[in-house]
Amino acid sequence: MTRLPVPAVSLLGLLLLWTAAAALTADPSILPQPWALAGPAWAEIVSGRLPFHLGHTLVRVAWAFALAMAAGTVLGFVMGRYETVNRWLDPWLVVFLNLPALVLIVLCYLWIGLNETAAIAAVTLNKVPNVTAVIREGVRSFSGDLDAMATVFRMPFRRRLRHVLLPQLAPYLSAAARSGVAVIWKIVLVVEFLGRSNGIGFQIHLYFQLFDVARVLVYALSFVAVMLAVEWAVLQPWERRARRWRTA
Repeated sequence: MTRLPVPAVSLLGLLLLWTAAAALTADPSILPQPWALAGPAWAEIVSGRLPFHLGHTLVRVAWAFALAMAAGTVLGFVMGRYETVNRWLDPWLVVFLNLPALVLIVLCYLWIGLNETAAIAAVTLNKVPNVTAVIREGVRSFSGDLDAMATVFRMPFRRRLRHVLLPQLAPYLSAAARSGVAVIWKIVLVVEFLGRSNGIGFQIHLYFQLFDVARVLVYALSFVAVMLAVEWAVLQPWERRARRWRTA
């Protein structure tokens, strides 16, 4: 008999733990059984509310992820490559790494307004420092021998970037991307909870006010399912490919 993959067994264990906790609670208004979510989930899907709000959240996550990865990669590369720049910008990086996400979200809403620009800016600013820190460490780990080889052969910058620098940086890029997706969607939910009129976070806020635990779980788990699919179908294969050259 074919063995079940370890992630499937692990998730099954989590499901059994949830079932046991719900049985011990014995109150569906506090923690419903997993199968009790089927009805509310189907109702939200058929009505179109779940796809609508999920789509808005995914768009915000995609924009914030792309902007944070782009800005953080450039900053991390420059700080890791040039020590003078790093000395000047490192205090800023430490400040933003330790600035609570809630503070940045509130400030963006106060300064920019309750709009999409403020929402995406708040999420992006929260994630850029983390990406910068990871990429900076990756740049610092570059092989001096490979750099010397590229210099001796007078490789143009574009060729050096493609064949020497990016292959070494790829594992750090994949690590930053994996952690980025995990963190960004959580911050997006807070942004929507506080100041948007659509999205998963907005719906969770709505059903929190109605004390509807089942629908809070439906919306939360719908996005968790999407993120697991992205993790297993895109990010993990990318990370394995990025690390392959180290073991070749």
